[in-house]
Amino acid sequence: MLAADDPASRPEFYEALMGSDVFVIGHADSEGEGVSTIPGGAKLSIVNWEKKDGTPVIPFFTSLETLQRALTEEARYVALPARSLFEVTLGSFLVLNPASPYGKEFFPNEIKALLDTGMNHVPQSRVVQRETNVLLGQPANYPSEMVSALTALLAKHSVVKAAYLCLMHDSSASEKPTLVVGFEGEGDLSKAMQAAGSVAADTAPKGEPVDFTVLKRGEAGLSDYMFKSVKPFYERTWGAKLRSIFRAGSA
Repeated sequence: MLAADDPASRPEFYEALMGSDVFVIGHADSEGEGVSTIPGGAKLSIVNWEKKDGTPVIPFFTSLETLQRALTEEARYVALPARSLFEVTLGSFLVLNPASPYGKEFFPNEIKALLDTGMNHVPQSRVVQRETNVLLGQPANYPSEMVSALTALLAKHSVVKAAYLCLMHDSSASEKPTLVVGFEGEGDLSKAMQAAGSVAADTAPKGEPVDFTVLKRGEAGLSDYMFKSVKPFYERTWGAKLRSIFRAGSA
């Protein structure tokens, strides 16, 4: 429910989904009812529904109650890990909790990304091989929705000290400028940046590419520009830092 309305909650939703069992309408060819283990090599028959345009889609559900509310007649069902469902149906369109106020459609490329990274978006890495002259500034059309969602997300990641935003144009790489989000932090920022990538993919202005980079004090280029010329849109509070310390101590 939170993820439907709050982009900052979606990374947690994807993480929870990939670690959960889900329900599908169908049956395995192994005999028996109740709780059982589907043996290796067993065939799983899954019911397909159709969208209004005729596209086949596989419904799946977060709970048995949600599945039962979507049915108009008795049907057999199977519970299995979400990851297993995504693996055996890869290439298909799936819809979570159809006929529910909080349903969600999953596209094949999104499912592939979830299997590969645990998030609905696969980042692409780019290494600048040589010194490059770029134009840096602030976007005329400020991406307020994206910044607001990233601010809410980063408050959950205590390793991030601050985050900055600018517009960069590298004419040797692209005709169009890109938004750049710079992260300053302590320790491994990879998980926070992966989650931020998922949020940015959902909230960035349409058609606007977004690059992420790690900022380091005393480093020339983007880091120097961000620290000297840009006010961070997110800064970690002392409260967040203290909570992180206490969590580590209690663990």
